[in-house]
Amino acid sequence: MEPIYRYFVQPQLNLLNNTVYGYELLIKQLTPDGWRLPESFAAISSKTTSDLLIATTKILALKVRYCAVNISREQLMDTTVAKAIIQSQVQLYPAKLVVELTEERGPKQYPDTQLIPHLRGFIEHGMQLSLDDVGTGINDFKSIQEILPLASELKFALQNFRSDMKDPKIQQKLHFWRAISSEYGLRLILEGIEDEDDDRLSSHFDINLRQGYYYGKPQLLRLPGDPINFELPFAQA
Repeated sequence: MEPIYRYFVQPQLNLLNNTVYGYELLIKQLTPDGWRLPESFAAISSKTTSDLLIATTKILALKVRYCAVNISREQLMDTTVAKAIIQSQVQLYPAKLVVELTEERGPKQYPDTQLIPHLRGFIEHGMQLSLDDVGTGINDFKSIQEILPLASELKFALQNFRSDMKDPKIQQKLHFWRAISSEYGLRLILEGIEDEDDDRLSSHFDINLRQGYYYGKPQLLRLPGDPINFELPFAQA
């Protein structure tokens, strides 16, 4: 039996005016234990990713202002996925599709000189670029300097530093990326906010765009024809 994948949607809030700013699409796989993150995102075929993205954004059209989807550098260079991303933006218009360039390292390495023309093409089609999990993986400052001028948004993930949240070095990292977002005129979303302490930290750094379980858990987005009992007892991110 072929693996079953669906996107879950999680709200992104603007605490400045207490509104839902946008939604992020998070892909999960149906397992005997319920919906789980795939063991390997690279194992999901480009056709599966593309078909699911197109079907999902078709449902979301006219319902959201911003819709973000995670894309690796390898997927970015895949023609099938790239076409699906463009089609998804067409379906979502006038909403914006935000391409979140992930920090994960793939089997192939692509220099910025190869990535930039593709990213510019997406922007010309009305999309925006977000740099996901800045400060980790291959989305450290040195690695993304050439891409930063194309970006509209940065995302800093608290969950990557969960055990060290009180470490001054971690707060220095957050302060650094807050300064970078201001310097480049970018939105900064703080994600992985799970409790009141995280919420207070966000307020301390004057970050109004937030995402996490504290505000809303990811919810299964059913496609037409999905059975009523498709969503198993709970979804774990």
